[in-house]
Parts: sequence; structure tokens; C-alpha cells
Amino acid sequence: MAKKILLDCDPGLDDALALLLAHGDPNLELVGVTTVGGNVGLARTTANALALREYLGFDSVPVAAGAGEPLLGATRDASHVHGESGLGNITLPEPTLPSSDRHAVDFIIETLRATPGAVHLVATGPLTNIALALKQEPAIARWAASFTIMGGSFTRGNATPAAEFNIYADPEAARVVFDADWQVVMVGLDLTLQAQANGPVIERLATLGRLADELILPLATYWVDTTNADWDGQAVHDVCAVAYVARPDLFASRPALVRIETRGEFTSGETVVDFDAPYPNAIVPVELDVNGFWAYVEHVYRLVATGHV
Repeated sequence: MAKKILLDCDPGLDDALALLLAHGDPNLELVGVTTVGGNVGLARTTANALALREYLGFDSVPVAAGAGEPLLGATRDASHVHGESGLGNITLPEPTLPSSDRHAVDFIIETLRATPGAVHLVATGPLTNIALALKQEPAIARWAASFTIMGGSFTRGNATPAAEFNIYADPEAARVVFDADWQVVMVGLDLTLQAQANGPVIERLATLGRLADELILPLATYWVDTTNADWDGQAVHDVCAVAYVARPDLFASRPALVRIETRGEFTSGETVVDFDAPYPNAIVPVELDVNGFWAYVEHVYRLVATGHV
């Protein structure tokens, strides 16, 4: 039976590739997409989700817009990485189908309430929508089959030396989320930077025809990090979070206690990870089966490219 997945996202180059994976994997059933301001503003992330829905053909899946600014503090974006539109250089047809008339927070609560224990919640943007949903209905932490995020790290940041962008963009929301009554799977930078679309990966993905030319390759090659000596290709961070739900066997993970720094002058948004704590609140993937991961992703993308989805 396919795992039901609800994806809260801020498309975004890698969010778009994560949506493609969630849609294309026959062992996943995408039951909803909620949007949050993050990589670019809410209007753009929502427009991108709507355009991707029609381009990829999951027209019956609701898309609900959510929070456009963090719980506290300044609104931050990553348009310098994702481009002004959020999708780099690609231009998709304008969507004709509207977003849901429900707010993302209400949609998340209603979806999880309707089938407790059946829907896997995945968040690949700032955690504002999830925090607001928890504040409104704490029981969602029990209703979700699992909760996986792309965010945080245990060694490094990318928005600052200490903080990963999704947590840095709304650290107060992240604190609410990690303090809730569930186990968070934190797919952070230490893991996702192992999933780089390097030359050999791009060569394999380039065989996927029109889908590769129009969507996959432009999304996976737009960002070049000239400041990182370890850079071997653009990391597909958010794809890893969806892959974890479908294929946890590709990840080696450790339990940890994760706390969120919200007040540090230089460390706001840092995820403080204690692998030795006696009472962990999270599972932290630390090592990726890189070859297995890319074989899985390529297989799913090929299903979409050849019309088998």
C-alpha cells in the first residue's frame, strides 16, 4: 500500500524536484501540498506549486497557501540561490487551476485529523505552517504517521556559519516543532550535502528526454557554489526528505536531542544536536547510500518521463 504524504514546501529548485519524486513514486500517494514563504515569497512559492501541479499532472491534489512571514522577526529569502522566481531559469505555463480556499494550517490539521496515523507529513521549507498548526491543534503530533523535515545540521550552517536556512528563516517556529510531542526526522545539511547532482548524475538524468531538458536539468544545475571547496554539484536537499519516507533503508540514522537556538547574536537558528542525550526527540540521518539514492531517484523520474505515472 502506498504511503500517503503531505508536503509542506517553498518551491524552490529542490522543492520542485522533491515534488516530482513525491508525485512519481508509485509507493507514495501525494495527498496535499501546502506552501510557505521561504526560498522566495509566498505568492511565488504558491504560484510555483500550482504550475508544477499542472505541468506534472497531479491536478486533483489540493494546493493550499499558508504563512508568508515568520512567527517573529524579519522575513528572509534565498532568491540569491533559487532565482527571483524560485525556479531558476525555467518558465512553466501559467496555472489555470486555483489553490484551495483553505489556509495551509487548516488543511494540515484537517488532513491529519481525518485519517490519524495514515499520513506522513514532510516539511521542506521554514516550519511556520507546522508550528501554527501545532499551536492550533497540538494533537497533530499524534495524528501524523511520521514527521520529516529538511532542515538543520549538526556541524555547519549555510545561511550563517551556525544555521541552516529553513531553521534560520523561522527559528521560533522550529523550536515549537521540536518541542512538540512527536519524533522529528531531521534530514539536515550533513546528510543532504552527500546528495550532489555531479557530472555522472547529470549525464544519467540527461537521458530522460523532455522532462530532463525542461525541468530536471535546469533545476538541478542552476546553483553553483563557488565558495565551497567540497562542491561537486548542486545538492538536492529537499529530495532527500521525501526519499527518507519512501526509502529509509538508504539512510543510516542516529537518535538525538535537538534544541533550537533562538536568541544567540551569532547563532540564531542553530540546531544544537546531542547524540548522547538519554531522551532524544529526533532521528538524525547521518549517512546516505549515495549510489542507491540516485538509482532510486533516477528510476522514479524515468517513470514520470516515460508516462508510467
